[in-house]
Amino acid sequence: MQDTVFNALADLALSTTGQSIAPSKAYLMEARLAGIARREGFGTLDDLVHCLESRQNPVFRAEVAAALLSRDTWFFRDRGSLEFLMRTKLANALAASPSGRVRIWCAGGSTGQEAYSLAMLLEDDPLPGAKIEILSTDICKQATEKGRLGTYGHYEVQRGLPIQRLLQHFTRLDSGDWQASEALRSRVSFRTHNLIEPAGGLGKFEIILCRNVLSGMARPARVRLAESLANQLSAGGTILLAEGEALYGLTDRLEPSSDLRFGWVAAGTANARAITAA
Repeated sequence: MQDTVFNALADLALSTTGQSIAPSKAYLMEARLAGIARREGFGTLDDLVHCLESRQNPVFRAEVAAALLSRDTWFFRDRGSLEFLMRTKLANALAASPSGRVRIWCAGGSTGQEAYSLAMLLEDDPLPGAKIEILSTDICKQATEKGRLGTYGHYEVQRGLPIQRLLQHFTRLDSGDWQASEALRSRVSFRTHNLIEPAGGLGKFEIILCRNVLSGMARPARVRLAESLANQLSAGGTILLAEGEALYGLTDRLEPSSDLRFGWVAAGTANARAITAA
């Protein structure tokens, strides 16, 4: 790949999604943009970049930028954290909610496996009277549409999804794919959203999962995202990041949770809870 092509695509990713792509990852650009290039009839990425620069089509630019992001996700990723989150943090949020309404946001939820994992935990351990809303957002329209359909290929359902839950919550289609049950799909809503843009329109959430997103961002974008997460977190709420991710130095409004690995809460609350519990 020519340096000019790489630089143009890297600049697009940085300005649109906050993602920082190193030159050593140029091969990922080629792999992630191969489908768009074939569809549009581009012989090379140089042709694709020329189109981006000459036509100035904001919809196409957004599609290309979204395609440059990692879509890697699977069912029940870090299962222990998910189960603790739903067993303990959800119970605490319900206890503090007069209406029994709790909202969960899967930020950067890709094609929906994370959101459906939470939905399966709720289906398998019902909470009578609780009103649990799960929202999964992603910048990629194609990813959110796939999640809304709840249809996954054989390889996708093999990643993290126990056979018992597959047979209980999914139906095999004539195509060979598997589709989440209507009951499961009714628990999750999907929306396109760019995480470096304000999220006020999404409302507040008692539980936010934002995993494997921060690590790929340039620092200014990480700061913006950290502030956005703090803005959308309800009082007493919890944010769950992925292993190796943290918010140190990005915002003074959040601090590590005292009882959840990779969890974050509003500043000034984690130690207070630990002292009270003791």
